[in-house]
Amino acid sequence: MEKEENQIIEEKSNSEPTTENKNEETNNTSKDDDLDKEKILELEDKLARTFAEMENQRRRFEKEKEEAFEYGGFAFAKEALSLIDNLERSRQILQQDEALKDSEVLNKTLEHFDIIYKDLISTFEKNNIKPIESLNKKLDPNLHQAMIEIEDAQKEPGTIIQEIQKGFTIKDRLLRPSLVGVSKKTEPKDKKVEENEENLKDK
Repeated sequence: MEKEENQIIEEKSNSEPTTENKNEETNNTSKDDDLDKEKILELEDKLARTFAEMENQRRRFEKEKEEAFEYGGFAFAKEALSLIDNLERSRQILQQDEALKDSEVLNKTLEHFDIIYKDLISTFEKNNIKPIESLNKKLDPNLHQAMIEIEDAQKEPGTIIQEIQKGFTIKDRLLRPSLVGVSKKTEPKDKKVEENEENLKDK
């Protein structure tokens, strides 16, 4: 009987975990919990990054869509400006034609040119394409491109006194700059003579 009791006690002690085993199990559980927390944090971080990237892409797409809607006709508008250029060139050629000078035919033709020009400008303006005002304005590198400098004692240097080709904007964007001639200070004649003499000597 005593043997049986000892055997039961021994089996019980073997089946019950020791303090050391308990600590080991607790440590393992704690490690597993830490790993799980790390994984969760890592997944949360990845998820947050993915959402942020998706939001950025959505904004980018919205912006591109708006720009395509607003400036979709940019290339077409730029091409259409050649109509105005050709009209201006034709007008100048007719005005310089000696055979037509001061004739009724020329006056009538120029009147028609003016009507067509005004219609074109009106159509452009309805589509937010506007001509840049240049003459007597200060040169603005964002809107104008200086092609030549012209001496003018009356105007402040850098003032636009000639428009070679009209520039246009579409909404808030530059469609093409105005090609212009700007004023510069009139140099004294003596200085000019000196420069000419120096140039001759150099030759």
